[in-house]
Amino acid sequence: MCWSAQADAVAGGVVAAAGVACLVRARRAGHPERLLLAALPLVLGLHQLIEALVWLGTDGELSPALAGAARTAWAVIALPLLPVLVPAGVWCATTGPRRRVLAALTLLGAAVAVPLAVAVASHPVAATAHGHTLVYAVGIPRPAVLLTGYLLATVGSLLASGDRLLRRLGLVTAVGALVCALFWRLAFISTWCALAALAGVLLFQWAGHSPVAEGAERIARPVR
Repeated sequence: MCWSAQADAVAGGVVAAAGVACLVRARRAGHPERLLLAALPLVLGLHQLIEALVWLGTDGELSPALAGAARTAWAVIALPLLPVLVPAGVWCATTGPRRRVLAALTLLGAAVAVPLAVAVASHPVAATAHGHTLVYAVGIPRPAVLLTGYLLATVGSLLASGDRLLRRLGLVTAVGALVCALFWRLAFISTWCALAALAGVLLFQWAGHSPVAEGAERIARPVR
């Protein structure tokens, strides 16, 4: 979680290792269409490792240049990258009519990512410690509108996928967003990304499971 540099470093290392395992599992299972989404835990694990550097920067243990680079790298992943990566990854891994909905959510994520990328490129990213969390300031225009589109693109694509394991991940991240909004409003994006990183470990099972085998299991299940 984002409670300290040490906690972020440990969580980031565990999640990144799980991400590598997800990629290997998807490749060995013969599911190249799942590789983009299977890379999500690796991206989020690296994101937590970067936040460990941000913590060190707020404590004055890094040079100003390195601390600024860490804050910018964190913001690039959290803001413009995730709302495109998640729906695009779900779209690649999905077949059938749901792809139209997922394509629309991917376009929504891209539309949200553009002003977020402009904000990150145009304003210095600030980070301050607030209790045991980090509060980031980027200068995002219309934050409520962009946050709504952001969550629709990321959480919405998981819930719309039709895969029960991805829907489970979507439900976990949706509940996580609600909890973070209620308890860590000022540090919402930091805490939600940390919870999403831990929840991303659920993709390990998804990366190698077979939808055909899952359907066959349902058919074979006895009716009571």
